[in-house]
Amino acid sequence: MSIPNDSFDDDDLLANLDLPSPPKKAPSIKVKVRYKPVESNAQQGNYFLVSPKQGGNPLLKSIQSVAWEYDDIVPDYVVGATACILFISLRYHNLNPDYIHGRLKQLGKMFELRVLLVQVDIQEPHNALKHLTRICLLADLTLMLAWTAEEAGKIVETYKLMEHKPPDAIMERPEKFPYQKMVSALTSIKPVNKTDAMTLMQNYGTLANMINSSEEKLAQCPGFGARKAKKLHKTFNESFLKK
Repeated sequence: MSIPNDSFDDDDLLANLDLPSPPKKAPSIKVKVRYKPVESNAQQGNYFLVSPKQGGNPLLKSIQSVAWEYDDIVPDYVVGATACILFISLRYHNLNPDYIHGRLKQLGKMFELRVLLVQVDIQEPHNALKHLTRICLLADLTLMLAWTAEEAGKIVETYKLMEHKPPDAIMERPEKFPYQKMVSALTSIKPVNKTDAMTLMQNYGTLANMINSSEEKLAQCPGFGARKAKKLHKTFNESFLKK
């Protein structure tokens, strides 16, 4: 189902919103936990808030690592003192294209991290996602996609679990050893995998030997064939600069 272009004007509607400039922290919320999921290891205070409007959302069933409780909040989920999540499915968005504008107007300047969690549940999502992406850019939202209710629940759960984690906890760690750097470099060449990279290092010893090898000799390596050897040889010998 396509979104009618004349049902609303993003620029006019978003121009009336109170967007976060500068970011404003939400007031701290102190409530007594009334609900804990089964087999939860959550410690006291390690819970997030759920709007009663989300009571029938199946994503809540997949949340097992943190506790949550219902509370009268503006966003759908409050996952930290400065972080909130709005949830919408593409099917609902196509049926109610003005819904997200109303939610953003209610949200105003609250919260520093504002996530729009979208469940992709239609066959042709491109037009709807293009529209929501534009809204996110204009309204300072972080767009997250999930293809199932379980994935959506894990995203909500992860935001809460990572609330107090430092940035380097989720950053890619650079390789420390030469062989790790070599594996990383070789596997960036499709279709070479980690096993292929280890085979090349065992057979050739150095990168120079690999580069100087012929396509025929590369194809003789265990697990290699003509296609991989041709791609690898071409990568080793093609110019970095386009002529």
